[in-house]
Amino acid sequence: MDVQGMVADGFEPVRKAFVRNFEQRGDRGAAVAVYVGRRKVVDLWAGTADADAGPGADRPAPWAQDTAQVVRSATKGVAAAVPLLLHQRGQLDLDAPVGTYWPEFKANGKDRVLVRHLLSHRAGVPVLDTPLTPAEAGDGVSGPEAVAAQAPVWEPGTAHGYHAQTYSWLLGEIVRRVTGRSIGRWVAEEIAGPLGIDLWIGLPEAERARVGRLAAVETPTPPAAQGLRVRAKRSVSDAYRDPASLTRRAFGAIDPLPDENDPAYRAAELPASNGVATARSLARFYAALIGPDANSGRRLFAPATLTLARTEESAGPDRVLVVNTRFGLGYMLHGPASPLLSPASFGHPGRGGSLAFADPETGTAFAYVTNGMQQNVTADPRAQALVRALRDCHAAQGR
Repeated sequence: MDVQGMVADGFEPVRKAFVRNFEQRGDRGAAVAVYVGRRKVVDLWAGTADADAGPGADRPAPWAQDTAQVVRSATKGVAAAVPLLLHQRGQLDLDAPVGTYWPEFKANGKDRVLVRHLLSHRAGVPVLDTPLTPAEAGDGVSGPEAVAAQAPVWEPGTAHGYHAQTYSWLLGEIVRRVTGRSIGRWVAEEIAGPLGIDLWIGLPEAERARVGRLAAVETPTPPAAQGLRVRAKRSVSDAYRDPASLTRRAFGAIDPLPDENDPAYRAAELPASNGVATARSLARFYAALIGPDANSGRRLFAPATLTLARTEESAGPDRVLVVNTRFGLGYMLHGPASPLLSPASFGHPGRGGSLAFADPETGTAFAYVTNGMQQNVTADPRAQALVRALRDCHAAQGR
């Protein structure tokens, strides 16, 4: 495996884990980046930019230093920063009813849904009675209209369940109502542009050629772990196979599922699922949430906002994911469903592989992106191998 990039002294175990992801865990094209404070300590990439390119492919394009990738639900962590920054600037009250900013949303018993409920997956609208087509999902109008008209499937604020797709229209519309800008434009103008990072919600046409192709790949299972893994996944798998379950309906709010390699899909602004980024830029984004950016020196979150992001808002049985999950305001927190670096960590995985998070206690920001989509939602074995290696590095260095 021809691995490109660098690791700082003391972080070599992360490189070893990255290589093993290709040798043993089915990776085809991927990158990982880690910052500690303003110091870049890991920046690695390898494999092919096209996950469809199997061993017999004719000279597939290699994953390059600037290859970007669709990161699926890891986009949610980027999107969550927008309402939190609007709150930090005094433009958005997290404890106000959503209807204060978006009057149409009050329909069908949602008048008491608070802004914070959107971020903590407590709004009660993870599903749509009538799913949207991929074209409708990305047109900027149909999604907000659908969630505004939707009746909640539980009393808002009383439980939580992962809003896998509807998160796009809930957050996107509240940002548009408050700022007059789309969430993708806001991210470009207020986050990615000032930081100088390659991160988009709504991919510009000029950047299309840089983005790798996603493909489903098998998840290799060591023989010793086969029984444990089957038992751990059975309830989620059963729920997803049931067309009437909240699990299936939440992920199926767009039907049929979009072709994530379609340029039209990538150009749409779906902050739940279609962000595009390099691992390096995604890590720098998280580093800027907790401290000064490595290049620009900018810091995004004030201390009080950082506390909001990582303070538990939802915990326990997740009505959609059918496991116990923990969420702050917009961010998944460390726990069995999504192990991060430490109990202080906050971030977001992407279904099938990607993961990005920050850990304020060690000043660490981590991002892993891949084009090989495996059958998992929150705890990809490749990402977890890298996190374990990083945890060992910190332990060896006394962090």
